[in-house]
Amino acid sequence: MAILENINSPADLKGLGNEELRTLCAELRSYIIECCSRNPGHLGASLGAVEIAVAIHKVFDTPQDKVVWDVGHQAYAHKIITGRREAFLRNRCLDGISGFPKMSESPYDSFGAGHSSVSVSAALGIAAAEKLSGKGEHVVAVIGDGAMTGGLAFEGLNNAGASNADLLVIFNDNQISIDDNTGGLHNYLVRLTTSAGYNRIKKSVWDRLGQGRVRKALQRLVKGMKRAIVPEKDRVNFFDSLGFRYFGPIDGNNIETMVETLSRLKNIPGPKLLHVVTLKGKGYAPAEADPTVWHAPGRFDPATGERILSKGGAAKYQTVFGTTLLELARADSRIVGVTPAMATGCGMDIMMRELPGRVFDVGIAEQHAVTFSAGLAAGGLLPFCNIYSSFSQRAFDNLIHDVALQNLKVVICLDRAGIVGEDGATHHGAFDMACYRPIPNLTIAAPLNETELRDMMYSATLPEYDGPIIIRYPRGAGAGAPWKDEPFHRIARGKAVKLSEGSSVAVLSIGTVGNKAAGAVRQAADQGINALHFDMRFLKPLDEEALAEACAKASRIITVEDGVTAGGLFGAVSEYVASHCGGQKPAVTGLGIGDRFVEQGKPEELYRECGYSESDILRAILGDS
Repeated sequence: MAILENINSPADLKGLGNEELRTLCAELRSYIIECCSRNPGHLGASLGAVEIAVAIHKVFDTPQDKVVWDVGHQAYAHKIITGRREAFLRNRCLDGISGFPKMSESPYDSFGAGHSSVSVSAALGIAAAEKLSGKGEHVVAVIGDGAMTGGLAFEGLNNAGASNADLLVIFNDNQISIDDNTGGLHNYLVRLTTSAGYNRIKKSVWDRLGQGRVRKALQRLVKGMKRAIVPEKDRVNFFDSLGFRYFGPIDGNNIETMVETLSRLKNIPGPKLLHVVTLKGKGYAPAEADPTVWHAPGRFDPATGERILSKGGAAKYQTVFGTTLLELARADSRIVGVTPAMATGCGMDIMMRELPGRVFDVGIAEQHAVTFSAGLAAGGLLPFCNIYSSFSQRAFDNLIHDVALQNLKVVICLDRAGIVGEDGATHHGAFDMACYRPIPNLTIAAPLNETELRDMMYSATLPEYDGPIIIRYPRGAGAGAPWKDEPFHRIARGKAVKLSEGSSVAVLSIGTVGNKAAGAVRQAADQGINALHFDMRFLKPLDEEALAEACAKASRIITVEDGVTAGGLFGAVSEYVASHCGGQKPAVTGLGIGDRFVEQGKPEELYRECGYSESDILRAILGDS
């Protein structure tokens, strides 16, 4: 790490030559691999984007010039060379740095991005602000790793092209391998069109011609000549039609090419798009060979590439979901699966392998996924649309207008609900219950364990479950309940389950956090306090019989949920108590996520931090402050 250890800010890149830059890129890859092998993160995309990060900070004067990274999966090299080399050792850890760009963390992070496809819109806003302030600073958006499939990206491109903003968009295309199909003519045209002299002459010619018919006629002639010279496959009419000048594609893993091209583009005015082709996982053979697995591989041996997998233990909820969906689809020809580019992550790849014609991967487009599912339902099918909870927030309007308002039967499975761990504030599924509870026609359910997840999915296919259904469950290992090859059982809509008898204090939990609540209830019983405990199972409709029993028997009610308490189960129970319990009303205490954004850390660390670990629940039952 002879060069990297002396890079403390982008200013240290300015004096490096091409050979030193190549060495630095290799050292960055080694450092990222070594750190991520012990402290897991998003590996593949960042390995592929090393040269992009180095070239941007070599050519542009950051942080005065602004760089917006889409998602942040690509931005590890950026973080390391902007003064966070040592901090990267605690990337995604409690009290460490975030795995994504974060404005409060560094002046080099011009905009925070944890969800995809935001970079162009955000960068355009920054560019407009720069123009109004007259600072004359450059603005660069780096979009890639599938983010160009999101609708917001095209909204931003459309607006940016029409606004004639001074904006450079780097499109990091890492979905294909680099090959030699561009040829010498293509390389010559890239050098020509990014040439400062060529662009000065071009601007001068167009300025002299003004906006009249002669200019328009010449522009049509030039475009016609381009179409005659450039092969059909290389035409860039799409970006051209949006008002962007298109450059590329170029080899994004060639640092000399990247630096030369960015240097030429830096002072070309107007909206520009540079198409770079990179290899996801570049420089690490296992990641190059299997980019899907090595997107976020967990811990691994950096020397051998062997992943260090946990042995034994309960199955993941994602495996339970995927296996159950396939079982249901085999028995019911109406059932189809919909995923916004998360088939492997959510477990829908299990059905995709056996019934590929009945699974639709719509790309990173959560809004489209929900409305597309509504169309499938209107056409007589029964779609199971699986979206990560945090990402589903983007489809809030679609859920209301396209699904709930029309009372279409769409089963929306919210994966990664509640605390997700090291991905932090942008990815915790904290808000779904509170967001969706007010929407009419919805059924909202959350299973206690693997068995309940299977049975909820099965029950959602039954006629009594009319209209849209949401089933939310967390990331990772289940509770260890039997599920594999177990028969399905009908769950009555809106019916809770009593897990323990008791009086004076009642515990009402929803979802898998109920297992922590059950453990706390058992410990309280050992200390002489018997708590009434209901696994509510449904946030909507609420089991009012269970609530009435809790109000009649208990002077204190404790709600437990893996989500925000404001508007969630705590909100629902508090509303019920206020409107139904006359006389001496029980006091209601809500355990869950408070009015805050929760940062990164291991889930158990965050449960304690938020005050709903098993020991926190026990203290609440015992009445300890």
